[in-house]
Amino acid sequence: MDLKDINKEVLTVAEEIINDYQNKRDVDRMDILGQPDNDVVVDVLNKLMNILFPGYYRDKKYFGYSYNNRQSVLIEDVFYHLQKQIDIALKYSSYFQNKTGNEIKDASEIITLNFLKKIPTIREYVDTDLQATYDGDPAAFSKDEVVLSYPGFYASTVSRLAHELYIQHVPLIPRMMTEYAHGKTGIDIHPGATIGKYFMMDHGTGIVVGETSIIGEHVKVYQGVTIGALSTRGGQRLRGIKRHPTIEDNVTIYSGASIFGGETVIGKGAVIASSAFITRSIPPYSRVSVKNQELIIKEDNSQKIIKNEIVDDNTW
Repeated sequence: MDLKDINKEVLTVAEEIINDYQNKRDVDRMDILGQPDNDVVVDVLNKLMNILFPGYYRDKKYFGYSYNNRQSVLIEDVFYHLQKQIDIALKYSSYFQNKTGNEIKDASEIITLNFLKKIPTIREYVDTDLQATYDGDPAAFSKDEVVLSYPGFYASTVSRLAHELYIQHVPLIPRMMTEYAHGKTGIDIHPGATIGKYFMMDHGTGIVVGETSIIGEHVKVYQGVTIGALSTRGGQRLRGIKRHPTIEDNVTIYSGASIFGGETVIGKGAVIASSAFITRSIPPYSRVSVKNQELIIKEDNSQKIIKNEIVDDNTW
């Protein structure tokens, strides 16, 4: 085809696509300013990390001789931009659908202010996560290493920030925050999950924690663990129902274990072995194991069958 024919075809295709927008489906929405801006939310999240860890995350935008003044400007910046995004997000709430613009603005300002007031409490919880991660990983040479490089610690920190917005019934933004962390770390924690102090995710990749999960204190979770719903076939009819397990204090869950169901409770001090599949409650201080498989080793046309053994090093 020559250039003239190509241009004509492209214009025809463009017209067909634009006409397709007129079908009034959910995917046909054209209100660009009608939903929160993902880039702004991520920018706010990065600034919040600077506020949580002032000695670790550097801000290249705000300069000044006074450290306190610099942080004050940063906090004001977060308030301004987060409030604007919450103002947009509240329109997705059925409660605010019939409210005036001024009423929504007032509500978004109160929510943002309440969120910022929670920062000292969030930092208290994050500090316990830092201690648990450092104490629980002999490969960690310093707490600085944990803060700057551990994906599990980053994901749990973001989830704590997002959870505070979630419990204030802010639509969209909490999930946008945790999904950003999910993309960076491979760890999927719903902002609705309630997580106690001293939470540690070792390695972290592939961990999934569902919306109505309740996790106690001093819980250690390894990579590939799922704390999920037993069934989601009910779809939206299950909204608001506790679908995910409760994990009590001092529980350790090893890699690849799957725990399902809103009525499932993992009792205090229990240890769950790798690859366990659990759909019922486990009593406190239990040790749940999977029957050891046989290893088949073929060598020089001969075959050995040996039992796969777990070494008891007081961590299992």
